[in-house]
Amino acid sequence: MVLNEITPLSEKDCFYIIDRHKKEFTYPVHCHKELEINFIENAAGARRIVGDSVETVGNFDLVLIGGENLEHTWTQGECHSGDIREITIQFSADLFSSVLLGKNQFLPIRKLLQAAEHGVVFPMAAIVRVYSTLEQLVRQEDRFQQYLDFLSLLNMLAQREDYRVLASTSFAHAGDQSDSRRIRKVKSYIDEHFTETIRQPELARMVGMSPSSFSSFFKMRTGRTLSDYILDIKLGRAGRLLVDTNKTVAEICYECGFNNLSNFNRIFKGKRGYTPREFRSLYKKNKILV
Repeated sequence: MVLNEITPLSEKDCFYIIDRHKKEFTYPVHCHKELEINFIENAAGARRIVGDSVETVGNFDLVLIGGENLEHTWTQGECHSGDIREITIQFSADLFSSVLLGKNQFLPIRKLLQAAEHGVVFPMAAIVRVYSTLEQLVRQEDRFQQYLDFLSLLNMLAQREDYRVLASTSFAHAGDQSDSRRIRKVKSYIDEHFTETIRQPELARMVGMSPSSFSSFFKMRTGRTLSDYILDIKLGRAGRLLVDTNKTVAEICYECGFNNLSNFNRIFKGKRGYTPREFRSLYKKNKILV
């Protein structure tokens, strides 16, 4: 099992902030119900794990994690810094009611929080943009003004169009937040039949569209082609089985709809940066049993 962290966030507070300096990353892979903004400075070479996304970070890293069961951690990797700065802001999912998030003014924040179920990482341009606000938020002593600074930070991040989703849908246990009935129907079908041969004309007929119209519609709604989406589902399920079971890599390969082990290893490494065995070993190394 992955460590389920009980955060210091009080029921009487909107959020919890900690600004710390350290020499190394030691916390294991964990998850928690609270959402978390994590800013890392001066940690080039460290390794970030969010779901089935494993990446090496630069001198700065800014991530928003929103999935209750989304495993994450930062590990030392190749980081040799003697002074790593980490600012963590944790807040409850019920800080914003569904009514409030339904208002037009909160639409960008609602979209960001939905994307955060997979974990999102912000580019350097965004970090530069919000750095002073983040510093102000940490140092602010007036609690109400601090709350306004927090809203400002969240809104600035939500206005970005260049943040990137990290964990795959099937690994992150993320629900389908799509507003489109047709997309939900297609995704549900893919979830049930992803190990089989799925043809685009069949899906198009399912939702009453021509194949060409469906192709454009699906990419516009999901940001991916149908083949890329199906591959993401397969790899996410494979990652989940690598982490949660003791099944062999070969068993997982065929169970997730790949018909060739070497091809599975090649695709997995190409998309995740590690072979299936390396990925499993990485999680096992940074896990503790609870």
